[in-house]
Amino acid sequence: MRGAVLAGGAARRYGGRPKGLVELGGRRILDRVVDVVAAVTGDAPLLVANAPDAAGWRPDLRTIPDVRRDCGSLGGIYTAVVSGAGPVLCVAWDMPFLTADLLRALVTGAGVGATSGGYDAFLPESDGRRGVEPLCAVYGPACGPAIERQLARGDLRAIGFHADVKVGTLPLERVRAFGDPVDLFFNVNTPADLERAEAAWRRRG
Repeated sequence: MRGAVLAGGAARRYGGRPKGLVELGGRRILDRVVDVVAAVTGDAPLLVANAPDAAGWRPDLRTIPDVRRDCGSLGGIYTAVVSGAGPVLCVAWDMPFLTADLLRALVTGAGVGATSGGYDAFLPESDGRRGVEPLCAVYGPACGPAIERQLARGDLRAIGFHADVKVGTLPLERVRAFGDPVDLFFNVNTPADLERAEAAWRRRG
């Protein structure tokens, strides 16, 4: 199982400042996300980022830009899928409250290493508008061609290719065993989000 941290956005809502480099609880959000992914995969994750100085954010990581530019979150997922062999655990770089236990449940549920019954995409259910969280999920090699076909149609939805692959989900009740989904999938997009994240961090002690 490979890991990938997706850091492709331009951070316009954060005034152009790379949001994953903001500190929360004394550490950069990027570093927290890298650590939790590495704890599950056993190796340093790939960093998918388009910023010119991205390679300097974590010199210890392999850093690459999106293979297909200007494709939003879907472009980051696609890049992670096609940039190595086998399935990949993809996580957005601005989700500071993800836990290793949740990510392990995703890896297990995806059927990695199973002789049969594995999924091409395996996502946690959420309370969000999509019903699932595509930026904290496992994607297999079959997702590459499916995303290519979707991009050819001009469709940039992060879950738009799901009808073309075998998709499984971690039920919401299972997700809740690891924490409140609102917190687990909370992403820091704005300075106000950071204030809420800091308040939540203090409550956790």
